[in-house]
Amino acid sequence: MEFRHTSVLYEEIIENLKIKPEGIYVDGTLGGGGHSAGICKRLSPEGTLIGIDRDIDALHAAEKNLQQYNCKKHFVQENYENVKEVLKQLGVEKIDGAVLDLGVSSFQLDNPDRGFSYMNDGSLDMRMNAEDPLTAWKIVNEWEQDEIAEIIKNYGEERWATRIAQFIAERRRQEPIQTTYELVDIIKAAIPASARREGPHPAKRTFQAIRIAVNDELGQLERAVDRFIDVLGSGGRLCIITFHSLEDRIVKEAYRRRLDPCTCPKEFPVCACGKKADVKKVSGKPIIPDKQEIEVNPRARSAKLRVIEKR
Repeated sequence: MEFRHTSVLYEEIIENLKIKPEGIYVDGTLGGGGHSAGICKRLSPEGTLIGIDRDIDALHAAEKNLQQYNCKKHFVQENYENVKEVLKQLGVEKIDGAVLDLGVSSFQLDNPDRGFSYMNDGSLDMRMNAEDPLTAWKIVNEWEQDEIAEIIKNYGEERWATRIAQFIAERRRQEPIQTTYELVDIIKAAIPASARREGPHPAKRTFQAIRIAVNDELGQLERAVDRFIDVLGSGGRLCIITFHSLEDRIVKEAYRRRLDPCTCPKEFPVCACGKKADVKKVSGKPIIPDKQEIEVNPRARSAKLRVIEKR
């Protein structure tokens, strides 16, 4: 399959990065290179793009899609949380900006072999990096029922988590659950018909939860935000696009801690710890897609962009 992905909030990302022609920029979730193309267009031959992705198919596709641009380019298969190690290997101390688009690419969703989508029948995989040991199959067939219920509740915010986990456990006692459609049928059976008629697809939250667990998405994000801010040079900006409340909460809280790092008790009349903010807020509320973008790309409807700038 061709690696395609419609970049969400493309214009807003490019505008907020304030790209310098000779600057160094990191795309930590490279995908097919959509946002990176906008960066590369604005870089001179002395400028540098560093593209990071866990998915080797994404890296190959991006390298092909970005070959027309004359800036310096580095493509690295790695988790974006390891940005400091990536930069050290490349001999880079500070960068002028970075973007993280936390959405799953259209290629990954639409490729049945990857097992990300409840809309396509495929194997229970869901790995961003095909070399990682943990798969959706292992979670569904080998994890304890209580563990499955916990991730569906916490990562999927699914009210029927306990019941879904129970139905999964009952089904796998008969034989292993092999495909995405098998899992979808189990989820549908677990959720009462009245609840299935409301809201999104009944399997959406459970599939989100299992994907997050397989790829440690929330843990990676929690560790990554401060690391990206640390490597920004003065005036450098970090742009992060989230797609659900769990991600957005992590980014919002991480930004808040950097904006107000004081650890003194609230009753202290003046700060005694001496910790000062090393960032400044770019916009108060998150930036969201307009109606036109959502009409063209419905997957953008839940996107939120938060931007912070290094002092």
